[in-house]
Amino acid sequence: MTIDLEALRLLGWVMLGVMVIGLALFEGLSIGVTLLLPVLSIDNIQRHHVSKLIAPVSLGNLAWLVVTLTVLFAAWPIAYAVCLASLYWLILPILLTLLCRPLALYFLSTCDQPFWQKYAPKLLTASGVVPAVLFGLIVGNLLKGIPFHLDSDMRILFLGDVWGLFNLFSLLVAAICVALLALHGAVYVQLNADADLVPRAKAISLRAGVLFVVLFAMAGLWIMHLEGYHISSEILSNGPSNPLAKFVKRGEGLWLDNYEHLPMLWCVPILAFVAAITSITLSVQDKAYWAMLASSLCVTMVVLTWGASMFPFLLPSNISLNSSLAIWDSSASQLTLQAVEWLALFALPLMFIVGRWVFRLFAPQPFRVTIAESDA
Repeated sequence: MTIDLEALRLLGWVMLGVMVIGLALFEGLSIGVTLLLPVLSIDNIQRHHVSKLIAPVSLGNLAWLVVTLTVLFAAWPIAYAVCLASLYWLILPILLTLLCRPLALYFLSTCDQPFWQKYAPKLLTASGVVPAVLFGLIVGNLLKGIPFHLDSDMRILFLGDVWGLFNLFSLLVAAICVALLALHGAVYVQLNADADLVPRAKAISLRAGVLFVVLFAMAGLWIMHLEGYHISSEILSNGPSNPLAKFVKRGEGLWLDNYEHLPMLWCVPILAFVAAITSITLSVQDKAYWAMLASSLCVTMVVLTWGASMFPFLLPSNISLNSSLAIWDSSASQLTLQAVEWLALFALPLMFIVGRWVFRLFAPQPFRVTIAESDA
């Protein structure tokens, strides 16, 4: 069966979005738990228990990051190249800290030396805080625009500096990301942890949830006045991949264009608010399982809000507007897209099913710590 290039590009964008959702749900859970490690655990026994909540699924969750980058490389090679060239100093610390997390878990659980018992938890915390902050910075810079330029030979020129990526809007998005993943992780700890940790996890989920709602509302108000991007020339959705064959304009509030043309899209950010408030309420009522489902829905809606706002852009440029990358002009060939999407069609459901099964398989029983054990 032959599918035209326009449909393949749109389907590829949808599949990439599903992979980002999977990454946020599964890997975001590990990040959320590890970034809360210092505030959740007050002694070695509790610290070991919190780490055991994610140890069996840590490497499996990283598969979502690998697959997302692989699909981006195969289906959107120009976007992959520009992303890694422009955001190198944000992506590299993410990869390094995430790769250190399995080592930290191993040494924390098997090595009794004081050195590792002291520094392994700190490394674990870094593997949560650093990715949460930097993923948020990446999303914020994608919305604000990245200072890159493509010359006539398609060479990538990054015309900004690293510190320019730490702008106020991106820092706000980073704070939203940290609050969202903290809510997600705290509810998971509340669902699976020892009874002594449940009140602390409940308190954190309440604070993180309220903080997320406030910051997400602030970002929504800000984005109404943030300069967005819009393709002003004819869109060649079936044409060859040439990012320079279009004209792009920039203007205040243009990221809301899709919501104006399709008002039903407003349901997506509204559902994010509703899901966050529902998760907070259910967590306070000790209905951790349903709170977990609500927080997962909240994470999904936040990712969809980001995607719906940016469509059809992948990487907008705030210096050379016409160099901005959209799904219509930066994809791989029709044959490559078709091969990638047939593979993803079978792999994506399998990854969700296996991920869910692994979480159920390794879900710990409530961990009871007696006073005698604590004293020991």
